[in-house]
Amino acid sequence: MADYERRVGTVSRGIRCPIIREGDDLGVIVADSVLEAAEAEGFALHDRDVIAVTESIVARAQGNYCTVNDIAKDVKAKTGGETVGVIFPILSRNRFSICLKGIALGVKKVVLMLSYPSDEVGNELVSLDKIDAAGVNPYSDVLTLAKYRELFGENRHEFTGVDYVDFYQKLVESCGAECEIIFANQAKTILNYTDTVISCDIHTRKRNKRILRENGARVVLGMDDIMTAPIDGSGCNELYGLLGSNKATEDKIKLFPHNASNLVTDIQARILKATGKHVEVMVYGDGAFKDPQGKIWELADPVVSPFHTDGLNGTPNELKLKYLADNDYKDLSGEALKEAISDSIRKKDHDLKGEMASEGTTPRQLTDLIGSLCDLTSGSGDKGTPIVLVQGYFDNYTNE
Repeated sequence: MADYERRVGTVSRGIRCPIIREGDDLGVIVADSVLEAAEAEGFALHDRDVIAVTESIVARAQGNYCTVNDIAKDVKAKTGGETVGVIFPILSRNRFSICLKGIALGVKKVVLMLSYPSDEVGNELVSLDKIDAAGVNPYSDVLTLAKYRELFGENRHEFTGVDYVDFYQKLVESCGAECEIIFANQAKTILNYTDTVISCDIHTRKRNKRILRENGARVVLGMDDIMTAPIDGSGCNELYGLLGSNKATEDKIKLFPHNASNLVTDIQARILKATGKHVEVMVYGDGAFKDPQGKIWELADPVVSPFHTDGLNGTPNELKLKYLADNDYKDLSGEALKEAISDSIRKKDHDLKGEMASEGTTPRQLTDLIGSLCDLTSGSGDKGTPIVLVQGYFDNYTNE
């Protein structure tokens, strides 16, 4: 064993960089920002360090924006612009309200069908206790707006203080469209009101679009089917459409980034040239974690990482140290225990799937795990660190 024993494992650092504008060479800015931070703070880069870049600055550098009028034009062309069912949206001023504004500008009437007691990512419309007290079965019962108000009154979001039912209704009506609101959890319910539907859910969209088609819907779209091509020179996202978008202004949306595969390999190449180290690079958005207080699942983007270098494919392949300590080596302690566990790590199989010694490790994609760490590190406010450097993530107990 080496004379020096490392005492630190994984380190996550938020890296500050200039404010990004459309047309900026993001590859240069990211690589330079990481290298300058390393020099200023006195740390070195290593092979398999991870440089993560938030999707927001990627889309901003690409100029990947559209307006609510662009959305309206696309929606009208794809739906006919009459009565459109808008089902299962999340409750969000930043994420969905601006999209709803564009939809409403493109149609005559919106039948807004909200899931209850909460939306897809956990934002609560009404508490389960109130549901129980009212004797309502959310799986089968369809509520009109009048019935919802009679049973549950006004319900403001725990964190934002917004009554989203009232907020969405007024938003649609302010765009000149009629708005009818119902509450239901079966996608096919909307077909009692209209045969033209936009399914606004994120992670369950494929199933619900299938159900709508199987039950006779004439037009079925998802958020991922709107703004998939430029409208009058606007931005677009070929894969995800409006999914992953964020409000930029009252009339403008920043779309999820597109065509960023070259960016991650460019940053990787720049760091290799400058340091001789082979790092991994990823673009990340929302992390995939759940808030235990508000019961909100963070992931409002379609994926955590839309673009990343090949070394970030796959899942962790780790042994559970406490399993080894409590089972295989329960009679050892001190240096003998340390050596035995280190030897097991060095000899572990390349694929531990199904092995008891890996039980309790986190069976998720590497990009989801690292992206969640990065999202928590960079935050969503004024930290000013849209680049995150993760070091030591792929190390284990034997690395010195």
